[in-house]
Amino acid sequence: MEVRVEQVRKEFDRFPALHYVSLDIRSGELIALLGPSGSGKTTLLRLIAGLERPTAGKIFFGNEDASEKSVQERNIGFVFQHYALFRHMTILENVSFGLKVRPRSSRPAAGEIRRRALELLDLVQLSGLEKRYPSQLSGGQRQRVALARALAIEPRVLLLDEPFGALDAQVRRELRKWLREIHDRTGHTTVFVTHDQEEALELADRLCVMSQGRIEQVGTPDSVYDTPSSPFVFGFIGESSELPVQVEKGDIWLGDRPVGISGAEGQGAARLFFRPHDIELVEGDAALAGVVAASRRVGGTRRVELDIGGGGHRVEIDLPFDHPAGERSRIAFRPKRWQLFAA
Repeated sequence: MEVRVEQVRKEFDRFPALHYVSLDIRSGELIALLGPSGSGKTTLLRLIAGLERPTAGKIFFGNEDASEKSVQERNIGFVFQHYALFRHMTILENVSFGLKVRPRSSRPAAGEIRRRALELLDLVQLSGLEKRYPSQLSGGQRQRVALARALAIEPRVLLLDEPFGALDAQVRRELRKWLREIHDRTGHTTVFVTHDQEEALELADRLCVMSQGRIEQVGTPDSVYDTPSSPFVFGFIGESSELPVQVEKGDIWLGDRPVGISGAEGQGAARLFFRPHDIELVEGDAALAGVVAASRRVGGTRRVELDIGGGGHRVEIDLPFDHPAGERSRIAFRPKRWQLFAA
């Protein structure tokens, strides 16, 4: 099921939470709405679900205008961060609930409801636990039940709001991989909200990066990470460092010295962005040289903070873990991959 958001604006007490947002969601894809708190991602998800109504604009499911339709009419599967399971019901009863409360005309027979619920519990790897109650399950197991319940109604669109936010890091990693496998097997059009960049990069077919009620960039994880369209996206997706520079005749200057990289477009003040791992160490008195202010281990590398050039600028670079650099030692480097944005 394709979903199309057209020029949607949403106000709460005249405060604009979304500013005329447009987004095309392809049938069968898994797309992540990614951004910091207050960016509008959950508001957009709730508008797609029918839990909120747009102040302006329309939302289409296929060619059908769903803007004024209820959650039930849209046939949405929704998974919340805190599971929202019925504590007084068994796992089987939770999964079956959406089918049991359908109007009689569209409600499957009791035997068919049970068969479908057990099939879904097998899909989410919880076979044999159908008689347990939510309080008898771990957080990760409860979230699997919540997903099975959402899938039971055979939704046209599956929506997940920070589905792993309440879980610890190890369980989150396991469930990310599992959710991707479930998606590939079921093929539902899936939209999930997260503020976790790693989660979005690992899970999604496409990312929709949001900030302050607007969409900053939409693209594959590789395209958004490798070619960010704005300073916000560069700073939000992955680690990055930034320096204020001047561009003159294709060369980049920091203060009164060339940085050592050329081929820059434009002229005048700019902001130079690069990632800590996209650098090469150089010998000699390079312009980008700094004194080690702090360092810490990040996996198999050492993340080093450098004070650059006496101008109060601080950047981070990655070094091999066995690099001999110590505090107050001087390191010279050059970005291998970088991007400029107008100041």
